[in-house]
Amino acid sequence: MQQEEQIRRGHMACPGCTSAIAMRLVLKTLGRKTVAVIIPSCSSIIAGTYPNTSLKVPAFHATFETAAPTAAGISYALEAKGRNDVTVVAFAGDGGTFDIGLQSLSGSADRNENLIYVCLDNEGYMNTGIQASSATPQSAWTVTTPSGREGRKKKLMEIVAAHRIPYAATASVGYPQDLIDKVEKARSFTGMRFIHVLAPCATGWRMKEGLSVTAAMLCVESRLFPLYEVYDGKRVVITHEPQGLPVKEYVSIQGRYRHLTDEDVKRMQDDADEEWQALMKKI
Repeated sequence: MQQEEQIRRGHMACPGCTSAIAMRLVLKTLGRKTVAVIIPSCSSIIAGTYPNTSLKVPAFHATFETAAPTAAGISYALEAKGRNDVTVVAFAGDGGTFDIGLQSLSGSADRNENLIYVCLDNEGYMNTGIQASSATPQSAWTVTTPSGREGRKKKLMEIVAAHRIPYAATASVGYPQDLIDKVEKARSFTGMRFIHVLAPCATGWRMKEGLSVTAAMLCVESRLFPLYEVYDGKRVVITHEPQGLPVKEYVSIQGRYRHLTDEDVKRMQDDADEEWQALMKKI
């Protein structure tokens, strides 16, 4: 990993923001020869508002739904100039990836355009006031689902992998070395590369700011968010063997799950066990 920081101190993220940690690790790994694409999301707050910026690399602010095609356009322009030594990375939240930008992401993935796409998943539209997205887990509180969301979290990795792109992976700020390794590996491929990063939001998840990374770890260890890679949409590799901790340990530190009954928690546990077994069948 490059030793030089690519994000300055003094950005405007909330205390305990793990999206800032993820962006810091990604950019520090990629180094100075990087162009970042930012869309309206928490990442745009971290990058800074005009005329200020916390980023040391060139950044292009795109519209909410166009992170992938904007990054692809910059990549094509660099290729035309013979600049094959520059990495283009797009940062988008779950709202701009799971929902608003899914169509354009699919198009770029279908064309296998040359970029790294990083989804900073805090499981809701946190930047605009904690509304539910299709990344919000079932039963989780948001201002638009005060009794808990009825729908289930969209299986985005399965959608992305179905495009048969060279490399896709899940990562968590709770396991920084795993994230760094995956960014390095993604850089070694040409074409569309996708990294889905779990980035807990202390504000939106209703927990103390010092628990953000703990939540990221517990989500992985309870098998709710396994860490794995998918090559060419076919070969699946687990990169961290979770302990299989009870889901209750994860939900108990978050206020957004305070209303859950024991039956609700058992259902979440059953779902986690079922999804883990389904993933194991793909190994």
